[in-house]
Amino acid sequence: MKRLLLLASAIWLMCAAAIAAPDDIKCSGVVVDEQGEPIIGATVTLPGTSTATATDVDGRFTLIVPQGKKLNITYIGYKPVEVVAKPDMGTIPMEVEAQMLKDVVITQSAARTRLTPVAVSTLGAQTIDVKLGNQELPEVLKTTPGVWTTRDGGGFGDAKTNMRGFKSPNVAVMVNGIPINDMEWGGVYWSNWAGLGDVAANIQTQRGLGATIVSTPSVGGTINITTRTIDVEKGGSVWYGMGNDGMNNFGVKVSTGLMKNGWAITVLASRKWGDGYIQGTPFNSYNYFVNVSKRINENHQLALTAFGAPQTHYKRDSNYGGLTIDGYQTYAKRYMGSESMYRYNPTFGYDNNGQMRNSSYNYYHKPQISLNHIWKIDETSSLSSAVYVSLANGGGYSGQGSGLDGYTYSDWRGAQYGELNMKFRRPDGTFDYGAIQDLNAASTNGSKLVMSESINSHKWFGLVSSYKKELELGRNKLNLTGGIDLRYYVGDHKNKINDLYGGEYFIDYSTRKDVDPLLNSAAANPNWKYEKLGIGDIVYRNYLGYTVQEGIYGQGEYTILDGKFNFVLSGALNNTSYWRRDKFYYDKANEKSETVNFIGGTIKGGANYNIDDFNNVFFNLGYISRAPFFSGGAFLNSTNSNAINKDAVNEKVMSYEIGYGYNSRTFAISVNAYWTKWMDRSGLSRRGEFSRADGTFYMNMTGVDARHMGIEMNFNWIPVRWLNVEGMISWGDWIWDSNANGYFYNQLGQPIQNLTDGALADGIGAENHLKSTLNQKGVKVGGSLSLTFLPFKGFRIGGDWVMNARNYSDFYISPSSLGTKAINVNDLWQIPWGQQLDLNASYRFKIGNVNATLYGNVYNLFNYNYIMDAQTPTTSNGTWQEAYSVFYSFGRTYTVRMRINF
Repeated sequence: MKRLLLLASAIWLMCAAAIAAPDDIKCSGVVVDEQGEPIIGATVTLPGTSTATATDVDGRFTLIVPQGKKLNITYIGYKPVEVVAKPDMGTIPMEVEAQMLKDVVITQSAARTRLTPVAVSTLGAQTIDVKLGNQELPEVLKTTPGVWTTRDGGGFGDAKTNMRGFKSPNVAVMVNGIPINDMEWGGVYWSNWAGLGDVAANIQTQRGLGATIVSTPSVGGTINITTRTIDVEKGGSVWYGMGNDGMNNFGVKVSTGLMKNGWAITVLASRKWGDGYIQGTPFNSYNYFVNVSKRINENHQLALTAFGAPQTHYKRDSNYGGLTIDGYQTYAKRYMGSESMYRYNPTFGYDNNGQMRNSSYNYYHKPQISLNHIWKIDETSSLSSAVYVSLANGGGYSGQGSGLDGYTYSDWRGAQYGELNMKFRRPDGTFDYGAIQDLNAASTNGSKLVMSESINSHKWFGLVSSYKKELELGRNKLNLTGGIDLRYYVGDHKNKINDLYGGEYFIDYSTRKDVDPLLNSAAANPNWKYEKLGIGDIVYRNYLGYTVQEGIYGQGEYTILDGKFNFVLSGALNNTSYWRRDKFYYDKANEKSETVNFIGGTIKGGANYNIDDFNNVFFNLGYISRAPFFSGGAFLNSTNSNAINKDAVNEKVMSYEIGYGYNSRTFAISVNAYWTKWMDRSGLSRRGEFSRADGTFYMNMTGVDARHMGIEMNFNWIPVRWLNVEGMISWGDWIWDSNANGYFYNQLGQPIQNLTDGALADGIGAENHLKSTLNQKGVKVGGSLSLTFLPFKGFRIGGDWVMNARNYSDFYISPSSLGTKAINVNDLWQIPWGQQLDLNASYRFKIGNVNATLYGNVYNLFNYNYIMDAQTPTTSNGTWQEAYSVFYSFGRTYTVRMRINF
């Protein structure tokens, strides 16, 4: 209550300050270089105050300052500019002092309004700073058309992002022009990048084909994050924040600015920790960022950047942590009360010593280090190269079962397809880890259930190098860009026992009993499957996954009619190689798999025409041929088998888009429509439960097609100088467009004959390996509709109202479909629409001679819980009673933070 009162007081002070500043004006302009190109990251300040902002990828800035004051604009390598503030400041040119070298690797990934023919939205550092609060970084994008972000199970850093209906593995994420999507399955764990919000200069979303030119582009869109590099101003800042559920956050940033000797150093460190909104999900995260830059001379510049976010957090499992709707009302309400029932975590509990336990736990550290070199060859050409390395180490908990006396890994689950697991459940609703300790202590054949660390580390090395040439052809301009994209990746995946839970040893019978003696000679000994294992011993899996990519790319950008007409044509060609080494299911002689290669390519083009100073139209189209993923694509079961997927082929994507934009000082609007056909998707699987045996099967599908189409619109209106209104609507119709064929496997990745008792087949793809057709054509994936309203007067006061509708459940293969050669997907459940109101405010003031800013955020002000995710069986009639694995939105949360600049 005290924190809520403090937050309310802070917001009241901000409102009062805003009302008391009637002479403030909102000024905006565009900062350009000597060639009229926008300058990205120029600093615009009100001298003597902490009021400042940075120009975005279009060189634009917006700042609220007292009327009649002068603004100072600075950028490394250019002479400072001082201009009088006014509402429309137009184009502001800067003169060269010492030529600043442009990093082509970074700038080639950015799109520019009224020039690049793609649908794009950009958030600047100031907006990120005000809105982020206790949200996950991708959540600041939830007011962007076509973007759908949820917190999944609700643990720290577990947010997931869809774009135009495409899930995380098919949305590219770039940091300073360097890809960070996992090389084996394509996804992004945002917990590994939790500190990016503190160092981001801007975040740009390019929906659809996008403007990023790398050898392996995305399908659904691209999220480009640009961090601070050479800070213009020397100085720094310290901050401290707090929020709901014990959340604390503090940090410090120090920068030398560009010194006379050409060096510039920026260092940032921060920490965030708390108890977590969801029951039993405490977290602890550190963040560091270091940039050391050296301008050697007017033709060469080096920059070394290193950042990372080591973290630990407990989770609510995304597959087995959600209940049915009735389960929340019955069990969660009983255990947590009506106010907190949607926070219920079925795997949270205690052991016999009173120690908190949670079988869903994650720890990870994924530092990224890059060395960028920029070489200005002459006045019209440059070469920009980035060598990078990522050495990740970490993993999470994975419960194991011996398979003896009926105990299996599934006993660790908090819920099983929405049904609460009551096998180890205390009367207060917590998971009874003490009962597992008692079970193991009384056992005569070792621990029935143990905990293992599921280690997923990797080493990733890469090089991105781009050459750019600018040609003046009379009154026209031609920009040529070409380069190479090289990547080498090896992932290390194993499970080690870390807790015997009161037992003396563990027998990994459930895994070892099915190891083929022809592939691993150790299995020829009948006693091997009964070997007594202890802490540190390997169970379930132990393999290395290798991915190597070599690619080239090129782009031509031709501008005519004094910049009104801009044509872009780009292409890429790449080769992707996969292989694996398995040290668990195979012996030394058989551990290395066959190497498979996939050659892919991309061609895309488009044009933007500026009709006049306000109106523009654009279109783009393209074709992508992309290698299937390592996991579930090239290998049928990449966790447990070297068997190659003989049916794996390149995924193909065809897409086109048209758009219109209007931009003036007081009003801007953009509207675009898109159509995308995705063919031969791989790496898709569906889960189900055996009808007469304990355990889970999954169907690995190939040859899946999908069609995504939709319309997006966003606008910005400034009716008066103290009010800014932004709105967004996106409508998507995303459907599966084919039926899929697939083989069936058990949870260990072994081929099975049937879905009743899970009897093993003779081998992957063998005659008795069960195969089926999933009739899913026409099933909707989902949709969304959202609207944002952002008013502020004087000091910043804002509100975001987000609404989501036409969202559908996902589906799983129901037991009643078992044993059939064709499985029909019936109607999915249309999830009821949901909405929430978020408030943000900031107040700038002085403490003595020190500038300070107070921030306040309240998310989901009216504490409205609505469903974000759900699944239904293939036999569903589209009703809520059939939905399981349901997750609700967070209720009301808040943060207060103060930053002091020096």
